[in-house]
Amino acid sequence: MGKVHFIGGEKGGVGKSMTARVLAQYYIDHEKAFIGFDCDASHGTFSRFYQAYASPVVIGDDESLDGMLTAIEADPGRDLIIDLAAQSALRMNHWIEETDVFGLLSEMGMQVLWWHVMDDGADSVALLSQVLERYQAQPVEVVVVQNYGRGESFSRFQQSDAFQQSKVQGATLIELPKLHAKLTQKIDFNNASFWAVANDRTIMNIAERQRMRVWLRNAYHQFGFLS
Repeated sequence: MGKVHFIGGEKGGVGKSMTARVLAQYYIDHEKAFIGFDCDASHGTFSRFYQAYASPVVIGDDESLDGMLTAIEADPGRDLIIDLAAQSALRMNHWIEETDVFGLLSEMGMQVLWWHVMDDGADSVALLSQVLERYQAQPVEVVVVQNYGRGESFSRFQQSDAFQQSKVQGATLIELPKLHAKLTQKIDFNNASFWAVANDRTIMNIAERQRMRVWLRNAYHQFGFLS
């Protein structure tokens, strides 16, 4: 069964694009075919770092959004990774409901995974509650990403009603490890993919390349539910 990954979180700055990029690198390193779509018009981070794999999409433009469905129909052997913009849920959900996207994807034999990327703030917890309520009756698997690059402790979340509801609804809970700050800065200034950072001597020294490999290995371990 093919997969369509919606990488959301609604709140800005929680690491949605970072999650989309490491998921894309996971697909590349495991030789899994995918097509990427970048819905963040203001930053375009996903398509900037993975321009050979991801193209921009305009949320609010039905023809642009419809292109993602067309891509699946044209090449059903590829999964989709869709990096959503912050504060785009209202427009995205309008398109999903009006087109019955989840029903259509189910008919096409595609599994829908809705990724909720979180920092350790209260807003992320409240937004997760909304996601769980919205999709509890839909053919959607919710993936909750506790991003340690955007938070030091998720203990309050783990004591919340949203955490308990996640478990009741069978959501997948994972942790994205924190990436070394110097590596993050170098990646940004070099517009480099994670593979390039882990292997290109002109970008990183040997210790930095090794840190990148370790971080990727730890992140990939969290993605074991995809295999």
